[in-house]
Amino acid sequence: MKKPSFLQRTLGVFAYTRRAAELVSGTSRPLTVALFTLTLVAGLVPAAIAWVGKGLVDAVVTAGQAAGEPGLVQLALVWVAAEAGLVLVLSGLQRGLSVADALLRAQLGHRVNVMILEKALELDLVHFEDATLYDRMTQARREASSRPLALVRKSFGLLQNGISLVTYAGLLLAFSPIAVLALALAALPSFIAETRFAGEAFRLFTWRTPEKRKQSYLEVVVAREDYAKEVKLLAIGRRLVDEYDRIFAALYAEDRDLTRRRGLWGFLLGGLSTAVLYGAYATIAWSAATARISLGEMTMYLLVFKQGQSAFAAILQAIGGMYEDNLYVANLYAFLDEPITTATGTATEGPDPADGLRVEGVSFTYPGAEQPSLKDVSLHVRPGRKLALVGHNGSGKTTLIKLVTRLYEPSEGRILLDGLDLREWDPDALRRRMGVIFQDFVKYQFTIGENIGIGDVAAMDDTARQRDAAELGMSWPFIEPMPDGLSTQLGRWFPNGRELSIGQWQKIALSRAFMRKDAGLLVLDEPTSAMDATAEAEIFDRVRAMTERQMAILISHRFSTVRMADDIVVLEGGRVIEEGDHATLMANGRTYARLFELQAAGYQ
Repeated sequence: MKKPSFLQRTLGVFAYTRRAAELVSGTSRPLTVALFTLTLVAGLVPAAIAWVGKGLVDAVVTAGQAAGEPGLVQLALVWVAAEAGLVLVLSGLQRGLSVADALLRAQLGHRVNVMILEKALELDLVHFEDATLYDRMTQARREASSRPLALVRKSFGLLQNGISLVTYAGLLLAFSPIAVLALALAALPSFIAETRFAGEAFRLFTWRTPEKRKQSYLEVVVAREDYAKEVKLLAIGRRLVDEYDRIFAALYAEDRDLTRRRGLWGFLLGGLSTAVLYGAYATIAWSAATARISLGEMTMYLLVFKQGQSAFAAILQAIGGMYEDNLYVANLYAFLDEPITTATGTATEGPDPADGLRVEGVSFTYPGAEQPSLKDVSLHVRPGRKLALVGHNGSGKTTLIKLVTRLYEPSEGRILLDGLDLREWDPDALRRRMGVIFQDFVKYQFTIGENIGIGDVAAMDDTARQRDAAELGMSWPFIEPMPDGLSTQLGRWFPNGRELSIGQWQKIALSRAFMRKDAGLLVLDEPTSAMDATAEAEIFDRVRAMTERQMAILISHRFSTVRMADDIVVLEGGRVIEEGDHATLMANGRTYARLFELQAAGYQ
């Protein structure tokens, strides 16, 4: 790809300025107006101070020449008071800008983070498994919450310094048009260098996101309680810290190189600006010494030239900074504008509830994978029936569950609920029809009641429902004796948090699934792997009793549980290789029978 030219990079400064301005204004219009107004007025005051300074010096010189005539002394004091008043006004303007900036920055940071989180809610599971998109989201969260305001502040700064520069130029033109030209040319080299280095800094930021994410992950592994046991027992802590150091060293080397080059060129080009500044000083001093201008005019021109150069440099630096800010804001909007295939279904019920769940010729390949995880899978579960999925790890059981719950769309084939393709269902209505517990369920650092209640958000705060679900999931016996009961804080992240055993956590997760009373389909993916055989048998007896009219899909490696299912499907390599009830499959003497007998032999 052809590298953009300097002109293209300069014009690119304004690419996202409008969107950033709309974002900032939409966050707080009163604060944005205040910021704009204060900036506008602040641009006029410095030139007024310089002009008043000229009057003050000339008044003092004249009063001195007149041997302290009272009227001239009083005039000098008036000029002093005027300058003091303007300085006080400028100080107030700067303080007001600081306050408005701080308040707007806080509101904007929150708003942008909410926008990122709301976008994350729209993403499908496949997006979270896309490393490129995940990196883009990480970059947006890390920098972009402050960059839109910085971009707008620099835009206002351009206005402020532009106004100051126009007033300075008007004063300098009376001395020499060449001085105005020198003022402009002296700042250009620094701008060119800053624009180039800003682009390099952003490219470093973008390229290194995977390494920074790995560093963050290593921090979590070394410093969090759920990793601490293995880190200590396996004695891998030092190796992890060494890897953390290695990544830092590699990143620091890049930063050091950029910082050195940026510093060197900044010094050299800054020296050029200094040379121009003192060349102008010499010219102004020579003009005053030869009586071509008054002492007051010399003071004014020196101040105006110095401040004018600062204003011009600030304008060019702001443009360079805007270029860098635009890169980050562009990254934010690249994430926010990521196209999402929204579900178009609107149905809240199917035409044939008696048909239950039907999977027809479904195949699925994960993005980026070469081999399909499921190949031409078909099965049928009617209301009141219990289906067990059996197979070795990696046979496609959990993938099939993700398709049934519409976390993924099939690559081929279709899945129907109540006689209607899942793609035609309203997503919220479809999810209300399903109660799910995955083998890698989440241990939320919430209270017990909240951990259970989130199974049905509409009734999340209903303590009676929480208790009923806890009794069904067999978690109530260990919840009831706790001093705070359902209000007990779980996990160690917050004060007074209590940790549970993995078996207790599984019962909490199972209770969560039972919160959804309207669910026509209950999906249990290894829900009792950490429970003893007695508890597991009791759980599934309850599942059968509570789902007499509901469908249930069970994944388990314990065949004592699997045999309770009405139908059993055996998966291997993503294909259905056997199907039937326990007695039929045992009589066939194939894969299911061998697996069952192998497990049974382990108990003898």
